[in-house]
Amino acid sequence: MRALCQRIVASPWFDRFIIALIVLNAVVLGMETSTYLVGRYGEAMLLINHLVLVVFVLEAVIKITAVTPRLSLYFGDGWNLFDFTIVVLSLLPATGEYAMIARLARLLRVMRLISALPELRLIVATLVRSVPGFANVILLLSIVFYMYGVAGYHLFHEHDPVHWRDLGTSLLTLFRVLTLEDWTDVMYTAMRLNPYMWIFFVSFVVVATFVVINLFIAVVINNLEAAKQERASRDGDANIPSVQRELSAAQESLRKLADEIQRLEQHQRIRDG
Repeated sequence: MRALCQRIVASPWFDRFIIALIVLNAVVLGMETSTYLVGRYGEAMLLINHLVLVVFVLEAVIKITAVTPRLSLYFGDGWNLFDFTIVVLSLLPATGEYAMIARLARLLRVMRLISALPELRLIVATLVRSVPGFANVILLLSIVFYMYGVAGYHLFHEHDPVHWRDLGTSLLTLFRVLTLEDWTDVMYTAMRLNPYMWIFFVSFVVVATFVVINLFIAVVINNLEAAKQERASRDGDANIPSVQRELSAAQESLRKLADEIQRLEQHQRIRDG
């Protein structure tokens, strides 16, 4: 049974089938937002949801059986734990006090696409690796926000109390400027006080938006390259046993061929003698 499960898990069609089911489940969840479709195809949607859940449970059982008795190979993988948790939550009854949790768990099934697609797993791993770098960039951005927030309060709180009434409001206004959403309205209001106040806003946009945001991108790209190299190294290590088996088979074939040539040479010498 374990060998059969190992062959199933290793086969390419297995992953493709699970991905197709996740996409089908996502489509059904979207269709359930339409009262017309629910009224007309509600029973079919419910049947599909049950079938998808059954397949997901079978998938978990097959993967666990494939690594038995070394269960750490399954539960030691964060992505497997993620999938297993979603399946367990999906088994909660859709009625009573757990109804909302069950609905959210059904929605979480869509996130299984992340664990099913290697490239998405790489992106998530990159974001996780980038968290320490993000902390330093966020600290720098916080310092810039605080300096400009205090300066903006002192410069504009009397002229434009709507946007610069206190420090909290000033920081919220600066966040609006950071998003580049209608920030020029705030700038033009400040320029009625002094036409050179554009320097304050343009300098903030250059420092906060163009410089700091690009630092975020740089951190992500740097960790993306590191994650790619790590995955390539891991995949290379995983291929070593198969390469060794191929080399051993080739050596065995060459040895048999050499033995056969030696036997033929001896036979020829005996016949000539």
